[in-house]
Amino acid sequence: MAKAAAGFTDVRQIDAGLLNVGYVDAGPPDGEAVILLHGWPYDIHSFVDVVPVLTAAGYRVVVPYLRGYGTTRFLSADTMRNGEPAAMALDLVALMDALKIDTAKLAGFDWGARTADVVAALWPERCRGLVSVSGYLIDGQASGRVPLPPKAEFAWWYQYYFATERGREGYDRNRRDFARLIWQTASPKWTFDDATFDRTAASFDNPDHVDIVIHNYRWRLALADGEARYDEIEQRLAGKPKINVPSISLEGDANGAPHLEPGVYAKQFAGQYEHRTVGGGVGHNLPQEAPQAFAEAVLQV
Repeated sequence: MAKAAAGFTDVRQIDAGLLNVGYVDAGPPDGEAVILLHGWPYDIHSFVDVVPVLTAAGYRVVVPYLRGYGTTRFLSADTMRNGEPAAMALDLVALMDALKIDTAKLAGFDWGARTADVVAALWPERCRGLVSVSGYLIDGQASGRVPLPPKAEFAWWYQYYFATERGREGYDRNRRDFARLIWQTASPKWTFDDATFDRTAASFDNPDHVDIVIHNYRWRLALADGEARYDEIEQRLAGKPKINVPSISLEGDANGAPHLEPGVYAKQFAGQYEHRTVGGGVGHNLPQEAPQAFAEAVLQV
């Protein structure tokens, strides 16, 4: 059973764009920057064993809590609790600006991979290289309206649950049980201990967490509107722009979460590109289940 490694003890805070962001900043301040981005329902501790490998190689490693997680908070009570991809991508750009990071390697999984993909595609000058678990994750609302084969729809059961008010209330009441179920189904061969889960589950106590999660999934199905300020970006993303920066996509051989085969999205990577499948029963939370393979991709991209 995988046991909890030592957690991050130095979480800093900085105002960046619409947020006060909680983040880890490890390694030499003048090192080449790497930014690691988590997904749902996970947090910064997905990278707890990746960070030491990268800092030992001389990198400055930044690991932020996404909006709605951990110690990240909105600066204004009036800001919409928006989970659409453009908003999260601009959160990342604002964080880089606040930390005075002109360009960085970007690496992530789930929501974090999508965010890194968007920045790499639309602001390539900010991305020196990309590591994306499950590859190219850019899409628009229109595709969310298209029915999928029954088996694929079944795998997205929680999207439809979240589309209901019962789903919102149920997730709010049962955040930890819900997350544990997702961990188990998305990574069916990963045996994690309670301490590992509880360390991450604390990040779901964020007051904006439920609003962000529910809006994210409703927006994908075109059941919730975004904000006009992001419309131009979302229009560009709906066109599925190609990624031209050096990229490595990763996939675990036991990923139980919905994902495409690499051959489907390979054409979206127009620059130097490589796909790697990580064996050994690795599921959706690839950086935590296979930290060495994830770190090596970041080092080599």
